[in-house]
Parts: sequence; structure tokens; C-alpha cells
Amino acid sequence: MAFLEIDRVSMRFDLPNGSSVQALKDVSLTLKSGELLSVLGPSGCGKTTLLNIVAGFLAPTEGQIRLNGKRVTGPARERGMVFQQGALFEWMSVRDNVSFGPRMKGQREVEWKDTVDHLLDVVGLKDFKEKAVYELSGGMQQRVALARCLANDPDVILMDEPLGALDALTREKMQGLVLKLWKETGKTIILITHSVEEALLLGERLLVMAPRPGRIHKEYRLPFADMGVTRDLRSVKKEPEFAQKREEILGMIWDMEEEIMGRSEGAEA
Repeated sequence: MAFLEIDRVSMRFDLPNGSSVQALKDVSLTLKSGELLSVLGPSGCGKTTLLNIVAGFLAPTEGQIRLNGKRVTGPARERGMVFQQGALFEWMSVRDNVSFGPRMKGQREVEWKDTVDHLLDVVGLKDFKEKAVYELSGGMQQRVALARCLANDPDVILMDEPLGALDALTREKMQGLVLKLWKETGKTIILITHSVEEALLLGERLLVMAPRPGRIHKEYRLPFADMGVTRDLRSVKKEPEFAQKREEILGMIWDMEEEIMGRSEGAEA
């Protein structure tokens, strides 16, 4: 039985002027426990909409999401979200942010302390646990967000452009951390990104989505995420297959963008 099932999901947004936008159309996908899926495509292809439906923030107009056979009808603890901006409590300490979920569930400190301390050690923030979040760099704040998500022990981690706002060097370090956490925790991860390189590096499965309406255009199964667990990410990028897949997908997305621009120019004319 599939762990996460996206079953013929469609999403239509009705607009005040009486028109509508078909953001997703008949998207189906199954994920096994522990898989790492990256999703990319041109702007407007419904990547974030799909993630929000899996999270339970949006209800699809057609189809359904099932996790462990149970239909998703709203947000729940078993689906954790990491946003592009950490959505942290900036006035709280790092430790208080990471322990927020367990504390809200009524757990005593003796129940969550070891887990939180271990997570802070794993993400390299053990020496910063008493610092307020606003004192940290962007990359460190994203590490806090990852640790806070893991402290709730979700079955699925949903990541919406979590590294998009970081500088190149910090982003590469965080990519390595995501792979490390994926292997160490065995969590199922769905990651949305606009970066073809990042999608290749972090997805053992990669979906390329086509726009208007959003739908799965092509799926890849890739070796690079497993390579990146034990190797320097820059050496992985030098693999001939990595370069070949990067150019193939870039060309695919470029063609889609050209088609979108052609439609827009035709509509304006």
C-alpha cells in the first residue's frame, strides 16, 4: 500500500469577475515512506498549490490526498511544513522555537529535552540554543526551522523553496544538511524548488510540472541524492549524467516558458 497518495487532484480558483484559473488538473502520484521527491517547473505550474493541498491548507476541487490510507482534510501533525522564510518566533530563543511543538502538546521538558538537544546538535546550533532567532543569519534560521519541524516528528516534511533566499555558499551547505537529515531520519520529503541543480541534487525522484493547467510533465528517478549523502556536492555536479540531465530539464522548462510568453502575447494582441 502506498504511503502518500495524490489521487487525481485538480484545483480551480474562481475569481471575483466570474472567470476562473485551473491551477492543477488530474495530478496523480504515489510516494513510499522515506522517499525524497523534488518538484520544479515554470512559474504558474501549480507547484506550491499542490504542496498546500498535501499540507491540508487547501481543499482540492477534485480528487483527494491520502496518507497511510487516511484522507487528508486539513493540517495535522504528521505533515510538517518548512517555508522559504522560517516563520519562526523571532523574540524566542532557538531552543524555545525548536521545542514549541512538543510544549504545545503538553509535554514536559524531561520528555522533549534530549530530542531537542540532539536536533540542535545535528543542525549545528548546539552553541546557539539560547540566542534569540533575530540574532541569527538567514541560513541559521532555516536550520532552526528544520529542527523545529523534526521536533514534531512528522511522517512527511513539506518544503516550499526553503533555501531560495540564501546565498550560494550557504545554500550548498543547507542542501548537504537536507540530505543528511533525510538519510538519518528516514523521513519522506517533498521539496519545491525553482533551481534545476537543486532539484537534481535533492531528488531521488524528480517531477517536472507543466503549466496551465498544472500537471506532471515528466518524472525522473535519479542517483544524485544518494551520491550527495557521502560525497561533496560539487563533485556530484561534475558527473556527466548530472550535466546531461541538467541541460535536458533546462531546455524542457525553457520551452514551456517560451510557450507561456507566446500565449500572453497572443492574448494581449
